[in-house]
Amino acid sequence: MHTTLSSATKTVTIGPDQPFAIIGERINPTGRKVFQQQLRNGDLSRIAIDVEQQVAGGAMLLDVNMGAPLADEAALMVKAVTLIQQLTDLPLVIDSSIPEVLEAGLRTYQGKALVNSVTAEDERLHTILPLVKEHGAAVIGLPNDEEQIPDEPERRLELARKLVAVATDTYKIPLEDIVIDPLAMPAGADTGHTGRTLETLALLRQELGVNTTLGASNLSFGMPHREAITAAFLPLAAASGLTSAIMDARSPQVVRAARAADLLLGRDDWGAAWIAAYRAEQAGKPPS
Repeated sequence: MHTTLSSATKTVTIGPDQPFAIIGERINPTGRKVFQQQLRNGDLSRIAIDVEQQVAGGAMLLDVNMGAPLADEAALMVKAVTLIQQLTDLPLVIDSSIPEVLEAGLRTYQGKALVNSVTAEDERLHTILPLVKEHGAAVIGLPNDEEQIPDEPERRLELARKLVAVATDTYKIPLEDIVIDPLAMPAGADTGHTGRTLETLALLRQELGVNTTLGASNLSFGMPHREAITAAFLPLAAASGLTSAIMDARSPQVVRAARAADLLLGRDDWGAAWIAAYRAEQAGKPPS
């Protein structure tokens, strides 16, 4: 199963036989008070720095979220998407919980974007999926409904099945354009969360065969040495079926872990990408 995303000039393919897709998480004001204030003031200058750092770190796609409190998120999304496409050819993930913001971003974007995200709630499905279909995008699906984020992997699989059925049957969205997030919850709150996430990934691979992603930083929330936890998790998750992650592409430790997973899982023939990344690092150049 291949999920193909594109900008005006570059294509990235997510799949189990492809390099692990690193989605840069940094263009997001959550937890960044200075960036939030800059956005409220209409100052997008920080975005250029975030783009440069993530591209240099090895990002293959960039998540774009403009959810600053008290800001005009739709207008900011239009400006941000326009600016980022002037700065890089990496495909974008349009990230918002507000349909009008998603629509504004998709309307502006040149290429095939990934929408982040839609839940299995009926109202959300029938609001977000028409936008995905209209703009020819792909979409991240979250297996939670009106009642809860379920603990049980089997229930998450059931909700993923519902989401896939509505998307493919009702809105004729191709299965390959649906990427499921198994829901990575903080290990600091319950160490059992990690096992449940890995089990969910394995079930999604076995039952649906879809590509998958998650917010890799969620797992280490509230813990010290967060990068080490994320770096340890990614190879485990990749072995269970994870094919991409929204993560801190500025962190060499985390990015190396993703690339090491490719090498150890046979997705990097002869270690060519691993060696090329090492040589680029030694030469002080961003990896290709």
